[in-house]
Order: sequence, then C-alpha cells, then structure tokens
Amino acid sequence: MTTLVFGHKSPDTDSTGSPILWSWYLNEVKGEQTEPVLLGEPNTEATFMLENWDLPKPRILEDLPAETPVVIVDTNNPAELPANINDADIRAIIDHHKLVGGLETKGPIDITVRPLACTATIMVDLMGEDAAKMPDAIKGAALTCILSDTLEFRSPTTTAHDREVAERLAAELELDISAYAADMFAAKSDVSSFSDAELIRMDSKEYEVDGTKFRVSVLETTAPGVVLDRKTSLADSMVDVAKEDGVDQVLLFVVDILNEEATLLVPNDLVKTVAEKSFGATVDGDAVVLPGIMSRKKQIIPNLKV
Repeated sequence: MTTLVFGHKSPDTDSTGSPILWSWYLNEVKGEQTEPVLLGEPNTEATFMLENWDLPKPRILEDLPAETPVVIVDTNNPAELPANINDADIRAIIDHHKLVGGLETKGPIDITVRPLACTATIMVDLMGEDAAKMPDAIKGAALTCILSDTLEFRSPTTTAHDREVAERLAAELELDISAYAADMFAAKSDVSSFSDAELIRMDSKEYEVDGTKFRVSVLETTAPGVVLDRKTSLADSMVDVAKEDGVDQVLLFVVDILNEEATLLVPNDLVKTVAEKSFGATVDGDAVVLPGIMSRKKQIIPNLKV
C-alpha cells in the first residue's frame, strides 16, 4: 500500500514542499512507494514554488481510509490533521514544533523533532550523503521552504544551521538568495484573489489559552497596506470564521516582513486584552503595531494571555 506523506491543514510552503521532498527521498533512495499529498489548497508562495521548479501539485486528500500508512511532517498536532488521523497507520513524524499530544500509533515509529526553523532543514540532515542526489527541483523546494519559514533569515526561529543549509543549496543551484526570496515574498503578498475568510484561514493554527479557544492567523507580506486596507471586512469575517470553526476568537497578525513588525487587528475588547497582556501593547483603535513580532511559533503563541 502506498504511504501518504503530508503536513498540516492550510498548507504553507513548508507543508507543501516538505512532503514532496521526503516522498522523493523515500521513493528514489529508500525504494519505498509513497505519495506526497496536501490537506488543502497551497498558499500563493507555495504555488510559486511549485511553478518555479516545475513540480506537480500534489493532490488534495479528501478522505483518509483507516489503516492507510502515513508519514506526518511539519506538525504533530491532531487539530491540524484529518479528524480520523489516529485510525491511520502512522509510520513516522518529522517536525520542528513543540509536542502537543493526542496522536496514537499502531506501534513504535520513527520520530524526529528538532529545534530548527524548518522541516526541510531536518530532512536534508536526515538524508546525509544522499542529499547530494537531490535533483535541482527538489533542492529548490527545500531552499524555498527554508527561506519561507525563516523569512529570509529575519525570523527569530532562524538558526545558524538553517542558514548554512539554505546557503549551500543556493550555491549548488547558483541562485542569489535575496533576489529569489524577493520573488517568493512578492508571490506571498499577492492576496487579491482571496476572500477575507480564505485570508484568515490561509496560515492559521488553533490554540487554547485558559479555556479560550483561538484561531491564530498570520499573514506574512511585503505589502501590509494591501491587507490592512481590508481590515473592516476582515474583522467582520473573523466573527463568521470563529463561529464556523468552533473557536471563541480569531487573532489576525499581519506580519510586515521588511519592517520586521506585526499589526494585530483589534475588533473587540477580548483582543484588546490579549494585546495588552500578551505583548505589553497600548491599544488605541482597531489595530496595534507590535515591533519585532515575526514568529507565531516563538513569539506569539508562547506569550498569549487572556
């Protein structure tokens, strides 16, 4: 039976590229039969990666039959995976997030969770000498994932090792990192074709703080004004998204990649309290700028208070 390799729902670049990367390794190096799949439509930056490196878009997984062998990458959170994930035969997990708990396996499995900025970095390490066998398209996917997750080394999650691997891949591909990252971020910033609800869910994770359930959404862009011009309609849509997704509140952070700051939309008193208690912010209006805030994983979620 073919093993499915996938990341989290609302797939970003890492959850699109890493399944392709690891499936290539298992197929071509380990001789296994695997298929990369997605748990939703990839975002615009991930789509840019697929098109730029002429990589086929993985199919979107609509149903996960029980006992299907799977490898989970870029998450270990059941809330970000198919509802029946514990009915699958989980064979391995490769991730760079904190352990959440709740996954159950049929037996002992391979688990690799490392404090690096990107799953692709971990995968290149796990390949060892076999990483040299990667074709350019796979190297390109790995590089794109790392530059995306590190925001071209601006994110506080970036490690020296992430940078070292990215620079080595770029050299092998004869790519200028700054020029390539600029093209990536331009693609990520083009959100004109997305509805407000799609924007909110595009890069989003559920998180609970003292009994309050949040959908923590992040939009990373080099053109924050384009998103913030829609803040009134976004605030209205946040109410509908929260109700549909069974959470108490959506928190929407618009991350300005170039200026290294985030703007949090503040539609009500609950979010105002979150901003003040979590980030020491002074809120005056329907949005607040949070200087230096770039990372949901390292700066936003660990600090959330209600």
